[in-house]
Amino acid sequence: MELRTLGNSGLRVSRLALGTMTWGRDTDEHEAADQLKTFLDAGGNLIDTAAVYGDGDSERVIGGFLGTLVARDDLLLATKAGISFASGERVVNNSRTSLLADLDKSLNRLGVESVDLWQVHTWDENVPLEETLSAMDIALSSGRTRYVGVSNFAAWQLARASTLQNPLFGKAQIVSIQSEYSLLNRDIENEIMPACSEMNIGTLAWSPLGRGVLTGKYRGGTPSDSRGASPHFSGFVSPYFDERSSRIVDAVCVAAEGLGYSPLEVALSWVRDGIGVSSAIVGARTAAQLRGILTVEEILLPDQVRAALDEVSAV
Repeated sequence: MELRTLGNSGLRVSRLALGTMTWGRDTDEHEAADQLKTFLDAGGNLIDTAAVYGDGDSERVIGGFLGTLVARDDLLLATKAGISFASGERVVNNSRTSLLADLDKSLNRLGVESVDLWQVHTWDENVPLEETLSAMDIALSSGRTRYVGVSNFAAWQLARASTLQNPLFGKAQIVSIQSEYSLLNRDIENEIMPACSEMNIGTLAWSPLGRGVLTGKYRGGTPSDSRGASPHFSGFVSPYFDERSSRIVDAVCVAAEGLGYSPLEVALSWVRDGIGVSSAIVGARTAAQLRGILTVEEILLPDQVRAALDEVSAV
């Protein structure tokens, strides 16, 4: 698998990353182990998780594989902090104390002394940005992470954070942003991608398959074994059951039929090869699904098809 440099960092990340949001919940340890081995055998190296995924279960599952199924040095670990759930309510806390406590818990669950990329999971309007960024400085200087990034920030938030974190003043440089990006959601093209280009910040695209909708599997309804039918993720998928999304999915399916590819391969290769994308994060419920996703490595969209998809999905 092709490796790409992540922003201003020294990390060489695979152009597909393995997402683990469902590990320890909808994906059991046996399936997770099979997925990890399949991904590494295909040449992938970037594993994406977060403290909040499965209330820490995702990190615990990954930690159980390190040193047994896979050597620590064979992969890059990226995790996130700042979001938790209390009594079923989503809580964001980017205070220095909370973020560093999340990081220490993540390291304990993963069974490692440091991660390769530590990201602030989302913006917190109730905590001064300078305090949040100071947690990044401490995490880096203490050796708990090699690099730092942000996730789900707006363009102005990214620009402000990156400006304050000027490495010339001994600050921990932000090397990446993780944002949603797919044919169904191209919002980051307006401001975030230009900002990343100007500041040499890498883009990690999450949900490149439009939360699974771009695979075409929801065209005839909601399959019982899909995320859309899961009590944990039905609300996550349903926003893309609208008329605009349906038109885009139809266009992807037409393109796939004409090329002899699957809709998944068309939609994923469109994101993976987008200008400024360092890596597209893919997730799967089973290893069989992941093997189907990894066939995209053999796919390169013709320019005419990419242009047609650009047009039909334009905001």
